[in-house]
Amino acid sequence: MGYMVDGVYHIGDDVTQTLPSGEWERSRSTVRNWLGQDGFDPEPGRYHLYAAWNCPWAHRVLLARALLGLEDAISVAYARPNRTEMGWVYDNDGPYADPLMGVANLPEVYAADPIGYTGRLTVPVLWDRTQARMVSNESADILRMLAAFGRGADLYPTDLAQKIDDWNALIYARVNNGVYRAGFASTQNAYAAAATEVFDTLDQIEAHLATHRWLCGDHFTEADLRLFPTLARFDVAYHYAFRCNLRRLMDYPRLWAYAREIYQMPGVAETVRFDIYKKGYFSASEKRNPLGIIPIGPAINWDVPHGRD
Repeated sequence: MGYMVDGVYHIGDDVTQTLPSGEWERSRSTVRNWLGQDGFDPEPGRYHLYAAWNCPWAHRVLLARALLGLEDAISVAYARPNRTEMGWVYDNDGPYADPLMGVANLPEVYAADPIGYTGRLTVPVLWDRTQARMVSNESADILRMLAAFGRGADLYPTDLAQKIDDWNALIYARVNNGVYRAGFASTQNAYAAAATEVFDTLDQIEAHLATHRWLCGDHFTEADLRLFPTLARFDVAYHYAFRCNLRRLMDYPRLWAYAREIYQMPGVAETVRFDIYKKGYFSASEKRNPLGIIPIGPAINWDVPHGRD
């Protein structure tokens, strides 16, 4: 991996993400323009998304793109499943090629922006063809701003905004990012604290689903969408690779049915790649998986009827 300073890429760690306590801390996104502002008009065909199948943050945006019917409005470049010292990389052609600029790696995308970017290089990135610059590299913002195209259901209705924000805050800290805090912890105490929070929160959601169809009541919202990428990766990756193994998703009857219902929504299954999740999370890592051996299981059928009708 690497980082960029004033638009120049450097191989190596940019900052120490492990705190003295052994806790792991995620870097913040810094490119945060908004559609409908600064000349970024929501025009179909104008924007291009840099994503990776592995990345749960990119998955949020791919889900919104599918559920809002924006596949024809926003093109996508999918990075190869495994990163190199150049970060996310692309082929010359095929499913892992960039159809817009033909870049070989993500640093070339960030370097093409005239801002002279400094920081970590992450996906997703929403790129504006017209201004030849990045709109945003913050997944939560990109997910929400796609509503500007005026298609599909409202994922962030005003009357549910506070509930959605509250669930988002809890789920991000203790589930979405919680599995990473467990997987990348460098001390027993830091790991135990993070993993315990993950399962305490899954227990809370399981209990909540006993009396609610969705997190915010009767309507599928952004909060449900943001939880799903972690659930989709849980049993095939986080349970093993990140040692979040107190329970499996399949051990939660309501949560497992809830996750299957989302998976079975039109367009959602096409955003999920279980085979790539395993390749990515079990790729060779000196600390987590030094031999890079990819497990053959688990065998899970997400097409089993969810029974929530």
